[in-house]
Amino acid sequence: MCGIWALFGSDECLSVQCLSAMKIAHRGPDAFRFENVNGFTNCCFGFHRLAVVDQLYGMQPIRVKKFPYLWLCYNGEIYNFKQLQKQFGFDFQTLVDGEVILHLYNRGGIEQTASMLDGVFAFILLDTANRKVFLARDTYGVRPLFKVLTDDGFLGVCSEAKGLINLKHSTSLCSKVEPFLPGHYEVLDLKPSGKVASVELVKFHSCKDEPLHVACDTVEALPSAGFDLETVKSNIRILFENAVRKRLMAHRRIGCLLSGGLDSSLVAAVLLKLMKEINVNYPLQTFAIGMENSPDLLAARKVAAHIGSEHHEVILNTEEGIQAIEEVIFSLETYDITTIRASIGMYLVSKYIRKKTDSVVIFSGEGSDELTQGYIYFHKAPSPEEAAEESERLLKELYLFDVLRADRTTAAHGLELRVPFLDHRFTSYYLSLPAELRIPKNGIEKYLLRLSFEDSNLLPKEILWRPKEAFSDGIASVKKSWFSILQDYIDQQVDDLLLEKAAEKYPFNPPKTKESYYYRQIFEKHYSGRSSWLPHYWMPRWVKATDPSARTLKHYKSATQE
Repeated sequence: MCGIWALFGSDECLSVQCLSAMKIAHRGPDAFRFENVNGFTNCCFGFHRLAVVDQLYGMQPIRVKKFPYLWLCYNGEIYNFKQLQKQFGFDFQTLVDGEVILHLYNRGGIEQTASMLDGVFAFILLDTANRKVFLARDTYGVRPLFKVLTDDGFLGVCSEAKGLINLKHSTSLCSKVEPFLPGHYEVLDLKPSGKVASVELVKFHSCKDEPLHVACDTVEALPSAGFDLETVKSNIRILFENAVRKRLMAHRRIGCLLSGGLDSSLVAAVLLKLMKEINVNYPLQTFAIGMENSPDLLAARKVAAHIGSEHHEVILNTEEGIQAIEEVIFSLETYDITTIRASIGMYLVSKYIRKKTDSVVIFSGEGSDELTQGYIYFHKAPSPEEAAEESERLLKELYLFDVLRADRTTAAHGLELRVPFLDHRFTSYYLSLPAELRIPKNGIEKYLLRLSFEDSNLLPKEILWRPKEAFSDGIASVKKSWFSILQDYIDQQVDDLLLEKAAEKYPFNPPKTKESYYYRQIFEKHYSGRSSWLPHYWMPRWVKATDPSARTLKHYKSATQE
């Protein structure tokens, strides 16, 4: 996890512009480099490093003797770099996984490069010999990327939007700062003036398609094809374990977020099993957050005891949670209601990890709800086919919601996130299964995933079959939910009259509740006029919902309400 930043065709002094690069310093607390491009005095790269792989030669932009005309700035991890090196006979100059991007590009161009990378990535590749700039981002946008391109060819690229919004330019920068689309690469011509012109934007991978890099995966072919239940369950276990195994690549200590729900518990259990197999010489640290005796804390404690992790509990103080709201919105760059609610706990637990431990590479369960139909409203899906379509829609929009939350809350504290449920191979296989197999069954969401691990003894049965908690109830005390505490506080902060006139003040995505209005005010304070970054609020489908929380749905009944 790092922070990348680059400018092409800047009219302003680069020493002034580079102040914007410091807005993402939190993403790379270990080192910083600012480098001009030879022959293009108005083009430069900025890089904030979190050293996870090759501590000696990992600074960027990466340049190697074999390709002196190539410059690479990337944020991510390429899990199959050794397999690609072996398959194509690449001669590496460093131990950096990202070096493989230069060799792949030299061998087969940008299309093959993006398609063959098994990992999470956002990169800027400059080819001065052919006067081209390439941008690319992984399938689910696990690693963030934003860009701004003016009509006269000034290009700014950054891991987070906050590194672009204050750039200086001779013409107005009302050209939109916008997220770069996941699963795409863009080709731009580099003119002698340093300005650029976009040539094409290409989608190189869809979540349903089996990725091209399967040919050089550690699990080359599944032992059996077909959709009989035993075969499917076995394949799910094999591919999920493989997804966790490949993500063990790190020279820094590995930890795991553990809410006590199915997803994070499965990740933690498989992770610890594999760490033992390869004789990692330290215990796995797991981290849970919640109010005193909250359901999540109790469940996480049970899982940690079962798997034998070194468990840490962070007690959520309501005052601390409320005070963190503005910092969280600034980090997230969104005003989405459920994203902000769920981010507060994750932001505070990440803060604890950074201050109190030496774990840096953090595993988490993001992506499972979207992939395996874990949201409670999936019980209301009109048909298996519509549930399957909704699952794909959610996966395509992850970069706006859960993946955004997971990246920004951890990156704000210099941690690197790893999300095995969003492994390309695992997700494409799961989405290839018949729609009927993937829907909730017997009133239980993620039924197929749970069933696949039922005989593994990885988790206690009551955790494996634990119903989904709304996040606000999962971290709540038995006395009062975090949801209720937030509502009570915000009710005092927003006047009824303000809410009545919300649509006049904020015509795009107008706030409908005091909570939504409160978040929007804070967002506009830091990112005025940028409301289009969120195309729509996250809301459940097939139900008449006015709030995104699962706790407002009829199917949902929290332990605190029983």
